[in-house]
Amino acid sequence: MAAATISHSGSAAPCGSLEDYSLYSNLSDDELLQLAIERSLTDTHCSNTSAASNIATTTTNTLSAATTPAHLPDRNMNPTGRNTNQLKPKHSSNSPANASSPTQTTAHYSSPNPPAENPPDPKTFDGTISRFMTGSGKRMVAYRRPDGNLVFIGPEPEEDEEPLFKAISAGDVSRVKALMMQPGTNLMLPSKPGWLAIHQAAWFGQDTCVNVMLSAQPGMINKQTDRGETALLLAVTKDRLRCVQVLLEHGADPDIRNYDKETPLYRACERNNAATVAMLLNHGVGVNTHCIHGCTPLQEAVAQSNVEICEMLLKAGAKHNLTNMFGISPVFTAAQSGNLAPLRFLLRHGADMNSQAADGATALYEAAKNGHEDIVELLLSQNADANKPGKTGLLPLHIAAQRGSNTIVSMLIPVTSKARVRRTGISPLHLAAERNRDDVLESLIKAGFDVNAQMSEERSKSYEDRRSTALYFAVINNNVDGVRMLLEAGANPNLDMFKPLMVAARLACIRTVVLLVEHGADINAPIPTHPTTFPAVYMFSMKYLSIFKYLLDHGGHAVSCFDCVYGSGPHPPIKTTRSQRDELHYSDSVLPEIQSRRGVQFCEMISAPSISRWAGPIIDVLLDYVGHVTLCSRLMEHLDSYSDWSIIKEKAAPPRPLLQLCRLQILKVVGRHQVKKLPLPGSMIRFLQHQEAPLDEC
Repeated sequence: MAAATISHSGSAAPCGSLEDYSLYSNLSDDELLQLAIERSLTDTHCSNTSAASNIATTTTNTLSAATTPAHLPDRNMNPTGRNTNQLKPKHSSNSPANASSPTQTTAHYSSPNPPAENPPDPKTFDGTISRFMTGSGKRMVAYRRPDGNLVFIGPEPEEDEEPLFKAISAGDVSRVKALMMQPGTNLMLPSKPGWLAIHQAAWFGQDTCVNVMLSAQPGMINKQTDRGETALLLAVTKDRLRCVQVLLEHGADPDIRNYDKETPLYRACERNNAATVAMLLNHGVGVNTHCIHGCTPLQEAVAQSNVEICEMLLKAGAKHNLTNMFGISPVFTAAQSGNLAPLRFLLRHGADMNSQAADGATALYEAAKNGHEDIVELLLSQNADANKPGKTGLLPLHIAAQRGSNTIVSMLIPVTSKARVRRTGISPLHLAAERNRDDVLESLIKAGFDVNAQMSEERSKSYEDRRSTALYFAVINNNVDGVRMLLEAGANPNLDMFKPLMVAARLACIRTVVLLVEHGADINAPIPTHPTTFPAVYMFSMKYLSIFKYLLDHGGHAVSCFDCVYGSGPHPPIKTTRSQRDELHYSDSVLPEIQSRRGVQFCEMISAPSISRWAGPIIDVLLDYVGHVTLCSRLMEHLDSYSDWSIIKEKAAPPRPLLQLCRLQILKVVGRHQVKKLPLPGSMIRFLQHQEAPLDEC
């Protein structure tokens, strides 16, 4: 059973927590109500809100919409717009003075102030009335004093509709006439706030009743409901064509707007009712009136894709260049909605296809954004300007590439100026790569867009890592196919401040790492903003020894990892925060200038808690790529921390094996890329290339 939330005026917070509602699934509504009353009386420790919270745990408070249609006020719809969950009775003019008593219960009330058996008089009651509905649809009402104490709870009394209104909704014309003749009947007085008999007749389409009442009281014809709606607007809303005709014949004003500034004509266009539109236009209604959002009837007809109504409106004087409060014209609306027929109709009648909305977007931009291929094709056939940027500076081609519509991209490429693209500070390649639109990426590359185009500094600053190339986007998305496509087209992997190779190593994707290295990625590149004494890419690959080894195999510097300014002497404490690192760089008593100039050392990086557990294997791999080196005191501390790593210390102790020194000398003289050409046995070639074990797949 679902929980309920009953509004109340108590100030205290609810006590206790919600219970398991399945415990009460076998109880009837009356039993649940009885249980709720008993709990509300016994939970004195949270008396201000106990009834509300306990009823909430045992009833379903789904405030149902009235069974009558929208705009028809009754006691549930609350035509005055007030919250029916917390009504003050003094505002209600139709609440009964003496409602029927609720079902009697046999509960034993331990409270000295039990709920009354009969409901208080709502006109004189000083407190809050809360209305809610049980899971079975029973409407309930609770009376509560300002201090939160429950006074009465029970089924909400039924309220009979006034006889005149009941006769109107049933279409009983003779009964309506008879009631109108009774003394005291005044058709100008509302039964509910702002709701007259004429509104009731218009809503239910009782045109004969409308005719009878207007003959007796013509002054009610333009009276408005609490929402500002006339009988004519209500009849249009419900598509009551006969009522519309009768009202217009009796002189109803078709230009009176509701509180949303909607006219009957606007509502007829919204309802897509051409017959009603024609009838209103024949009575001289204004065709260019704006609603509260600035939209005109023509704009609404375009949104409904009704060319027939559009044609009637234009013939009646509707202007197709008017915009709403967002600067959106009917042409823009048609393009945005993908309504081809209205757009073709508007263009044929001279509408400006290149007008821009408040955010700078054109109809072409919006069609490309929403993937409407037929709209884009039509606009381009009419020479729409494809080089007008939106507020963000992007062109239609940019947004099409971002959304991944390759067909639209192909249509826009020939009409888009590459000079204008460069002026935007971002290439459509960037946006295609960012969203992994590989087919769009391929089309743009074939069209000759520069794969090495870099974003402007302003756009690059919007990314924390200051990325600048399309290749970077493909790498960080782990899009191996996109990376391969860009590299084969000539993308330079070394243009970004934070190199794509470092990103690939951090993502542990060796396929991307291999692609980047094969296409010239600089393994030994530094990070300008975070200087290190060793290749920066090692910081991101130490946890992945296969990648780490691959980088060393292909030219990664290893000797610099053993170059420590402290040597065998004591090292200062590890600085983990930025302020501590700054203090180390600029105020440490040990070689402050050298430390600041050199940056972070390898022994400091490997001492990070997330990496130090792999210190032994990392040092072991590095030793295969160096000759005589000396381990600093910090590296020795790591090797001493685990007994199995003692063999690594022995490996580093001089002298190094002659075989290892020969390998290093051959690689130095011949070069890594020429080793395969040497007239040596395959096993020797593999030894020289450090290929003792296969690489893992990412």
